[in-house]
Amino acid sequence: MRDPDAEFAEFMAARSNQLFRSAFLLTTSRPSAEDLLQTALAKAFASWSRVRRADDPVAYVHGILIKTFLSERRRRSSTELPVAEPADVPTTDHDPTERLALMTALSQLSVTDRAVVVLRFWEDRSVAQTARDLDLTEAAVKNRSLRALRELRGLLDLPIPNGHLS
Repeated sequence: MRDPDAEFAEFMAARSNQLFRSAFLLTTSRPSAEDLLQTALAKAFASWSRVRRADDPVAYVHGILIKTFLSERRRRSSTELPVAEPADVPTTDHDPTERLALMTALSQLSVTDRAVVVLRFWEDRSVAQTARDLDLTEAAVKNRSLRALRELRGLLDLPIPNGHLS
């Protein structure tokens, strides 16, 4: 049997970048994403014996990340205020202003709508997977997706094709 600590370290090395991207999309802030990822990984480490036995450990930890994000946003006791500071990280985006506009628009969505958009469209998850991860019905995920995309288009001043979202 392998050393659980070494196993977790390998998992972290292999998956932390992917998990960080998800955390960043959810929080829209690098420091908040780092905090969220650290909290989620601490929870995963604490229950590593259960995580490693899961059919898909990556999905299990991603679920921890999502639930931690939603839980922290529901808490009203938090008095921390994020401070916007530009990251000194080079980007490969073609137009950084578009990315900034998108991140700003994402941050204006409700927490649950933002989670739905990130899971459905960035993580490319199915409606059923998203519903399961967020403890919502599939109908709720579809409705929230529609509403969130409509709101994002409005915030980004994008036309809605033929009056419908595709």
